[in-house]
Amino acid sequence: MEETHIKHLQYPLTGSTTWTEANGTLVVRKVWDGRAQLEEFEADGATGYMEDLLLLLYNPQSHQWSLNAAYGNDGTMNQPMYGEFKNGCGEFFDQEPFKGRMILVRQVWSDITPDSHHFEQASSEDGGRPGRKTLLLR
Repeated sequence: MEETHIKHLQYPLTGSTTWTEANGTLVVRKVWDGRAQLEEFEADGATGYMEDLLLLLYNPQSHQWSLNAAYGNDGTMNQPMYGEFKNGCGEFFDQEPFKGRMILVRQVWSDITPDSHHFEQASSEDGGRPGRKTLLLR
């Protein structure tokens, strides 16, 4: 178990610059001889308690990973994100509904060590064009 710190924009895709923060724990387990990984995340902060489960699965035919997230507040699993790890960095993409519109979501995992990693997520209403509204989660 490792301690973790997360911050995210309080009002995403509005131009808001107000960040909220939470501290918690992360438990990571490799399974299937490293072809899968299970992560349990718990945190508590100003916006309340968060509990997430993440399952990464490797597909040897496509050489890609699927990232499957479930959230404790509603017990549902989102559609998977797809991506790959190269040069010590993982990059994943999907499209998700947000306030009645579809948005592009990108997650980047970097600074990966056996005991830690940096995670960042960005979302875009316009397909990721530069200079547009973006939601960040770090």
